[in-house]
Amino acid sequence: MQGVADFLSLNGPDNVGKTTQLRRLTGLWNGFQLLGAVHEHDPEPWARVAANDYATWWFETSTTAELTEMLQASHAKRVAARAAGRIGLLDRGLPMLLAVAAATCVIKDGLTVREALATVTDLAGSRTAPAETSVLLLPSRDLERSYAITSAREGRPWTGVYPAYQKTLHAVLLHQAGRGTYAAVVDCEDRSPDDVHAEVLDLIGDHLPVSSLKDGSP
Repeated sequence: MQGVADFLSLNGPDNVGKTTQLRRLTGLWNGFQLLGAVHEHDPEPWARVAANDYATWWFETSTTAELTEMLQASHAKRVAARAAGRIGLLDRGLPMLLAVAAATCVIKDGLTVREALATVTDLAGSRTAPAETSVLLLPSRDLERSYAITSAREGRPWTGVYPAYQKTLHAVLLHQAGRGTYAAVVDCEDRSPDDVHAEVLDLIGDHLPVSSLKDGSP
């Protein structure tokens, strides 16, 4: 993996451990700035659509163009919050946001994964995006196993359209991984958070000022 850019994103489906790993990275080096998720930097539009039936808006009434633009606009505000000279840590970077839009597009518009990714990529356009090193955390490289692992961690059954969306999202992420969309892919199956943390550090550690890193041991 080449040198870490101005932003480092951890990506993956729900319950794979993104938030846990981001918090651990934040504590390792004061050059990291935890920027979190897009809705934290652009709360008004997300609160507006959530005020009624959020799931209906997301999966039925919004268009793919509207959702893609909203995700992009919120992402732009998030990256703008990075302080000069620091590496921003992102909970779901731009490739993952496009995966989310594509998975939703499959559900709403009946497209294939390949067609949906092409659609949202075209909608995203060629606007300049800041340099981002994106790492994908996969529960498993097997689609059914990947979904089973993360759904079991939810603690309660997913209902409505959400199971179909989650399965589709796993399929989109695996498709992206196969295309080399992410700078690195970490297979998390049968591995502890400590093991995953160690691999993430191995992937990025050579490209950070080692003297500034704190002890990364658990």
